[in-house]
Amino acid sequence: MSKEATGEGRVRVVGTAHVSEDSVREVEDVVAEERPDVVAVELDEGRYRQMKGGAPDDIEPGDLLRGNTVFQFIAYWMLSYVQAQLGEKFDVEPGADMLAAVETAEKFGIDVALVDRDINETMRRFWSQMSLIEKLKMVGGLAFGLGDSRGVGIVIGLIIGLLVGPLVGLFGGSFGIGLPILSRITGGAVVLAAVAAVLWVVSAPFLDTENRILVALGGGTAAGIIGGFGLGLAAPFIASLSSFAVRTVGSLTLGVGVGLLLAGLAATLATAFGMGPDDDVEEMEELDIDSMTDTDVVSAMMEEFREFSPGGAQALIDERDAYIAHRLVALRQSGHHVVAVVGAGHREGIERYLKYPERLPPMDSLTGTPSSGLPWAKIVGTGISAAVVVFFGLLTLSTAGNDTLIRLFGAWFLINGAFAAGLAKALGARWPSALVGGAVAWMTSINPFLAPGWFTGYMELQYDPVNISDISRLNELLADEEAPLGELVSDLFDVPLFRLIMVVAATNIGSIVASALFIGYVLPLFALDLGGPQGIINLMFEGAQNGWNILISLL
Repeated sequence: MSKEATGEGRVRVVGTAHVSEDSVREVEDVVAEERPDVVAVELDEGRYRQMKGGAPDDIEPGDLLRGNTVFQFIAYWMLSYVQAQLGEKFDVEPGADMLAAVETAEKFGIDVALVDRDINETMRRFWSQMSLIEKLKMVGGLAFGLGDSRGVGIVIGLIIGLLVGPLVGLFGGSFGIGLPILSRITGGAVVLAAVAAVLWVVSAPFLDTENRILVALGGGTAAGIIGGFGLGLAAPFIASLSSFAVRTVGSLTLGVGVGLLLAGLAATLATAFGMGPDDDVEEMEELDIDSMTDTDVVSAMMEEFREFSPGGAQALIDERDAYIAHRLVALRQSGHHVVAVVGAGHREGIERYLKYPERLPPMDSLTGTPSSGLPWAKIVGTGISAAVVVFFGLLTLSTAGNDTLIRLFGAWFLINGAFAAGLAKALGARWPSALVGGAVAWMTSINPFLAPGWFTGYMELQYDPVNISDISRLNELLADEEAPLGELVSDLFDVPLFRLIMVVAATNIGSIVASALFIGYVLPLFALDLGGPQGIINLMFEGAQNGWNILISLL
């Protein structure tokens, strides 16, 4: 500190709206009038350097790719985007209040204290303290609130289809969905793809990208249902396919169709119950800057979020109140006169702790990553991994034959590698990165502690590092409401952070899809060669018996 202080100091808390011009003037006036020993601001070291125009920090690969950090980073990006949008709406740079506090303090030679918790730690705690149900509710609410329900429906439909499809392929015959019906469905899929491709090409000179997608999918679907499935126009072509191909395409098409129907119904119900994007737009238009003097943007959003995610709100609001109060109490006990500039949503909680400091939770309970109970995802993942290892191990010990096992493992390796590497490359990965992710996909798909996307991501970062400034660039692109969809997507992929996240996600999704297809479609074919499900069970018992005999002989 620039000067010594003795006795008990005092703290004045100034609550601001982070995108309010009035707050900027208030901060400047209060600091100039009070001339405190210290101006404390709701910033951490990284945000302070960025605000002062320093070089943005490169994001460490381990920090970005480890565990759930990608999800935490996306959450941070979403919060940053909301603030940037509001700042543009009211013509104020987000964080202008904090910058005004710092610059005014420097003008009068006053020390500045950074009293907020590190944003990365806050986002880690934010994510870890949410329950699984809360995370799903948050993602669903953000999807329906910020995304086009048609696009959300397509994505959800595809995910459901990938889950339902293998079940149809395995058990459909028991419910009357045999090869004849799957042949008709496959015919519908072929006609749909052909007509959609033609419409996509023909409509290029007349429609923008979004409308071309709607026309191609709509026309293709109608033609597929009527011509392919109803009239059987593709029957001669379908007859030339193998039963495996028919069963695969037909069951996947049926699964995706069911998924799209359910997703469309969910989107309709969400809109009907006020979760659609129109409600959010209307609320944004009615927002008055004067009403923001009592709450900052993040806190306002999180207070509403508290209703269905107490854990998340606790990390973003309550814990930060306590953390900042701890820092201010320490300054006050050192005898310093402090002006603390914080978001107005934190003001009440901080002042309550300043009045009753004995109620402050221990500082060590506000840092680190809290325990979230039993790691069920890792337990289930470990169980699946163990089951796969046991399956291959027992077959190895049986009389199934090395040739069958080599073909089985080769199919597992190739399918996982092709899907993981193919999707990564399609989303912009360089060939070395895509091939590395594909090469390890067979192993990581059965290991809950690894993901092929990590390897792809590490390779990509060797070519093109990402840094904090990428978030600002993403915000600028998303704020351009007049940009054509195709151009916007292209520009987004030019941002290293966005491309990295997409590549990592695509590699992981490719491996998951490949595993589902292998279990749903490829494994049953091998099962037929081994006597069907009962034959595999018999071989596994035989392998267990042989393994036991080998163990006994060794002992």
